[in-house]
Amino acid sequence: MTGTALPVVDTGCRDVPVLKERGQREVFCGLTGIVWLHRKMQDAFFLVVGSRTCAHLIQSAAGVMIFAEPRFATAILGDRDLAGMADCNEELDRVVRQLLSRRPDITTLFLVGSCPSEVIKLDLAKASQRLAVEYVGKVRILSYSGSGIETTFTQGEDACLKAMVPALPETQEQNLLVCGTIADVVEDQFTRLFRELGITNVQYFPPRRATQLPPIGPNTKLLLAQPFLNETVRALQARGATLLSAPYPLGVEGTTAWLRTAADAFGVAPERFASAIAAPAQRARTAIARYKPALEGKRMFWFPDSQLEIPLARFLARELGVENIEVGTPYLDKLLVDAELDLLPRTALSEGQDVEKQLDRCKAANPDLTVCGLGLANPLEAEGMRTKWSIELVFSPIHGFDQAGDLAELFARPLDRVGRLKV
Repeated sequence: MTGTALPVVDTGCRDVPVLKERGQREVFCGLTGIVWLHRKMQDAFFLVVGSRTCAHLIQSAAGVMIFAEPRFATAILGDRDLAGMADCNEELDRVVRQLLSRRPDITTLFLVGSCPSEVIKLDLAKASQRLAVEYVGKVRILSYSGSGIETTFTQGEDACLKAMVPALPETQEQNLLVCGTIADVVEDQFTRLFRELGITNVQYFPPRRATQLPPIGPNTKLLLAQPFLNETVRALQARGATLLSAPYPLGVEGTTAWLRTAADAFGVAPERFASAIAAPAQRARTAIARYKPALEGKRMFWFPDSQLEIPLARFLARELGVENIEVGTPYLDKLLVDAELDLLPRTALSEGQDVEKQLDRCKAANPDLTVCGLGLANPLEAEGMRTKWSIELVFSPIHGFDQAGDLAELFARPLDRVGRLKV
């Protein structure tokens, strides 16, 4: 399939110097990923080994009702644990036994490390291996770190999926593996589109049930739905998968290019591809056009938070006419965003964060809209600046043609609110 590549922007960002900052950061910790992972994998349970602060964070972020039976909990490290007066492994074993006796429906248990458990050097990897032997044939027990000491919040998913990679079954069949958590409704939409393209052997990672792990092997084509899976991608490549480099399925252009990359890899004819995407792509263009008057020409500043910043900035610039002043991202892994950098119109790029310096640059630029974490949003709003919570972009279904209009609306809404509040 030839002649289908997206036009590369002459002034794209592939060769733009990246400002690398190392200083005080303002981000959530990786435990936040449990909020969407526990919704995706309906038979998994996440047991955080941490403090009461960890428990309050997840409870607040998830918004679980008091009468609900959630599939996450926190094994609280108390003063005796932190002081070394109690055997933490014995305490952990007791909590796990109590949990599994109460919840026999659990098929996969994740032991999730936190800042407190890492500070006291509790080896959850060894604990999970020990417990896995005890519960072999009944419950799969895995571990990963959700600590926020050196990570940003979406890396919790990366660590979780990487922990699952060794358990993926082997296959020699040619298959497409879509990697990264997406809403079930979006997954169903993509499955229908792949089927229309004639690509039928498609799996998703993570799966809806942790017991139904997708197979992987030397004939697996890997297509990323999320740009924050650095370690998972390398682990999957080590298992034989081939990464398909593509823009992310955000907006019409990104979704078209993402699907086209898969179509090229599986030898889909250009005519069949054009026919399959014609109707949904046109619906998406119509939906996006509704918000272009509100966003075109607006100046936007991106604080590093979710690692979605680069593909989102590309979408807003190319499809809605937004001017990006600075696009910050926690980590810039060119293996994962190479295709995006070619398409992103030239702008300042920053990696990492020195929050005070970045705040100074943002205030000096006085953008129309600032995309940032919750910790910065309220102070900036108090100073009269309009903000967009970046975490909402992770929690919301934003991928694919049918969500393109909703994605545009998420950015138009704060600007619309300003107009409505004017007296």
